[in-house]
Amino acid sequence: MDTRELGTVAQVGVVGFGAWQIGSGWGEVSETDAMNALNTAVEEGVTFVDTADVYGDGRSERLVGKLLKDHPHLTVATKMGRRMAQDPAHYNSGNFRAWNDDSRRNLGVDTIELVQLHCPPSAVIESDAVFDDLDAMVDEGRMRAYGVSVETCDQALAAIARPNVASVQIILNAFRHKPLERVLPAAREAGVGIITRVPLASGLLSGKFSAASSFGEDDHRSFNRGGEAFDRGETFSGVDYETGLEAVERLRPLVPEGVTMAQFALRWILDQDGVSVVIPGARDADQARGNAAAAQLPPLDAKTHEQVREVYDQLIRPQVHHLW
Repeated sequence: MDTRELGTVAQVGVVGFGAWQIGSGWGEVSETDAMNALNTAVEEGVTFVDTADVYGDGRSERLVGKLLKDHPHLTVATKMGRRMAQDPAHYNSGNFRAWNDDSRRNLGVDTIELVQLHCPPSAVIESDAVFDDLDAMVDEGRMRAYGVSVETCDQALAAIARPNVASVQIILNAFRHKPLERVLPAAREAGVGIITRVPLASGLLSGKFSAASSFGEDDHRSFNRGGEAFDRGETFSGVDYETGLEAVERLRPLVPEGVTMAQFALRWILDQDGVSVVIPGARDADQARGNAAAAQLPPLDAKTHEQVREVYDQLIRPQVHHLW
């Protein structure tokens, strides 16, 4: 698998593994299936795994910790900051260290390669005291580097402007183009890594859903369509489900022969200058294998990129571009 620099963190495979899906919020995933997905991803060349302390109340971190025990070469990133209400006052040194202690215990490591603030309020990204605390935690050996996972482009730009931020994690996919305008250029100039999440728009860009598809009560694609539990941009990238289905049908003829729609969507992201790693999730070994294969596809041609942009401009832009 091709590798790219993830800021100052490490050289990582361009397709990583997003471990939200094996923690919670996507319906039941057995431990056997989760470990099969993780191990298959590694076998296929994945070297970067992204998790968070709140995914299944530590379940995802513990599963990733089991993987890390057998594959210590992996670069593992976690996130912290959503165990409490999103009040800037909660982002303090005591809470940071308590959350970090839990994550290090779950992952089975003394030092975490990358710790990201987990979609904090803008006021947190603007706080000098927060980043002084994070610098101190690096000095203490609790983590090698830190980054910020964000919801909006403005938050991304504020994080990139911080001198010691190694990475920014942001939603970028064929239904979310806004980061291409300012965020990716700013990250390239600053040497900040870009981790792209929700690459398949919560599965819409897999091309496997229809108007008749249903999701379980424990799946955020049921309970968060309007942002009831967290930012609605995390579910289907904030796109109305029916509009998303229409856009998928417009994109389907662009997919090359022998390539799945999910792989096409991942390749589109990898073609964007400034992306360090994309982190699709996987429920089982087959999905993990298919995701990793996207790294071996040739770049999409200019005409295809133009057509993807046309679909975005006509159907998606009016819904989401001004929001995030």
